[in-house]
Amino acid sequence: MDALPPAAQGDELVSTDPATGAVVGSVRVTTPAELDTMVERAWQAFHNSGWKTLLPHRRALILHAIADGLVAEKDSLATLQMRDNGKPLAECRAMVDSAIGTFRYYAGVCETIETDVTPRRGDYVSITVLEPFGVVACITPWNSPIMNDATKVAPALAAGNAVLLKPSEDSPLLAPELARIALKAGLPAGMLQVVQGRGAEIGAALVAHPGVRMVSFTGGTTTGRAIGRTCGDKLIPAALELGGKSPHVVFADADLDHAVAAVVAGIFGSAGQSCVAGSRLFIEAPIYDEVLKRVVDRAKTLRVAAPDASGVEMGPLASFHHRDRVIRFVDRARAEGGRILCGGAVPEGPDYAKGAYYLPTVIDGLPTDALTCQEEAFGPVLVALPFQDEADLIAQGNGTAFGLACGIWTESFKRAWRVGRALEAGSVWINTYKQSVTTTPFGGFKNSGIGREKGIDGLRLYAQVKSMYFGLHEQPMSVAR
Repeated sequence: MDALPPAAQGDELVSTDPATGAVVGSVRVTTPAELDTMVERAWQAFHNSGWKTLLPHRRALILHAIADGLVAEKDSLATLQMRDNGKPLAECRAMVDSAIGTFRYYAGVCETIETDVTPRRGDYVSITVLEPFGVVACITPWNSPIMNDATKVAPALAAGNAVLLKPSEDSPLLAPELARIALKAGLPAGMLQVVQGRGAEIGAALVAHPGVRMVSFTGGTTTGRAIGRTCGDKLIPAALELGGKSPHVVFADADLDHAVAAVVAGIFGSAGQSCVAGSRLFIEAPIYDEVLKRVVDRAKTLRVAAPDASGVEMGPLASFHHRDRVIRFVDRARAEGGRILCGGAVPEGPDYAKGAYYLPTVIDGLPTDALTCQEEAFGPVLVALPFQDEADLIAQGNGTAFGLACGIWTESFKRAWRVGRALEAGSVWINTYKQSVTTTPFGGFKNSGIGREKGIDGLRLYAQVKSMYFGLHEQPMSVAR
């Protein structure tokens, strides 16, 4: 990434290790004047670097080289992400692997994707081609920085665009590393630049900038709506991957050993800081007490520890202010009449004193329309709810504004099919949970977003379809056809 001049105002974002409270590093906030310069530089690179006209297999070589660069620095990147946002080190390594796989996948898509020769209805041949938008803005959240960055940047570059990548102000350290690796791999200067700052300020300015032709955002629904309004006013596309309150369903005929393990992993993995976390547990009434007890017993034994500790299962939350938000969420659940079956507190002891830790929490006794059951905690908080039959489940499961994902545990294929089709969710996991692969589209229904990332459609997201006609007329065209 090209160097920028010193900031006119010395505003910095400081990254704090949520496990220890120690300062990890800092980045300088992009000023509005610098943003103008970066947009102009991106357009110059788009028009003059040759990237958009580079033959697809040549562009793919650079994407593979970026993946190679990530491989070479995997351990240092994983450690940096662990310190930047507190995820267990093993999970951070897996996320770097995911980023590597994403760049390799879109290198493959880049040189193999096909467009259409459309059916003739006259004296011409008609075909479609894909054209890049030009300069696109990719805005990523704090929970999985390197993985989310790759999910947006790789297909956007593969489609031929110049990218302005804005990471969250709470995890600003990984995006500059990706830009550095991409430049070293041969990506032309200016094709990937990092915009740093707070979403309400520089993020909003980035979205509103007249030089930005498309926006891809992952984050909260309220911010997504604001971005959608701005993009609507500009008449540019917005891809929005937003919040969730995903139902995780256990029927009485399920394999309970596997179901309970998946329920626990689905909400307490990543400390619940996942848009697809299975935060609403629906248990068929005859097995409600049994399954709930097993989930609570397992939650109590989870090893909450420093992210690089041996055997750690759940690290701290990503920031102290986010932990405060989760504390308020659980306090409200108590006020609504919820029973805290485990957790519901900050762990005690010297190992936790300096970190943003919170215990795995299970709550029941709330009606499905309680705010706790409707709003996203984005933390290690599970709400359990009984259901009587499929109709009751579907009514409760669809009874939120969200529709991102769901999980279903049953040995009946027909039931899985019926319920999976009836629940409003972009991803349905049957006898598994929280699986995600670069090759398969991902996105939500309702307030969980618009558009689909990943898969071949993930590249088409960053491209415009152009129709081209080649005339085959034997006679000159007439005015009256």
